Amino acid sequence: MKSNLDRRGPNNAARAVALVLLTAAAVLPRPAFAAEAPLNIVLDQATLMRLPEKVSTIVIGNPLIADVAVQSGGLVVVTGKGYGATNLIVLDRAGTVLMERQVVVRGATDHTVSVYRGAERETHSCTPNCERRITLGDSLGYFTAVSGQTDARNAQSSVAGTKGR
Repeated sequence: MKSNLDRRGPNNAARAVALVLLTAAAVLPRPAFAAEAPLNIVLDQATLMRLPEKVSTIVIGNPLIADVAVQSGGLVVVTGKGYGATNLIVLDRAGTVLMERQVVVRGATDHTVSVYRGAERETHSCTPNCERRITLGDSLGYFTAVSGQTDARNAQSSVAGTKGR
């Protein structure tokens, strides 16, 4: 004696399973936003990102890793501040999550050379000639010397720019 399943055949059983899965997918709640690919940024560089409509609040999980600056036209500038990963959450006035995105900040890998002297590290930017460049993780003495020279140069530029006025 054959069962009802045997009489219907394997195609009908597959259709029944497919119907159950489609019904479950239609009934189960879905998130209000689709998961987006991580926003990959190089340290000390910025990228533009378009915001959804009706944004009221923007939250950065760890502002030591990334920072945002809101621009007109629904744009935001995201800048890599430190190595690591954090998240960006965009809310409307009611507190509904409009968007959530992971932000990953990595170091520059092209045109940089790291010089190690024991545990001490110096970074150079070679575009095309190698020049000193301060990077998170450089030794304290090197970092302080290069940033001091940069600050002094910027101060001289500011003074020179105001003399002709």
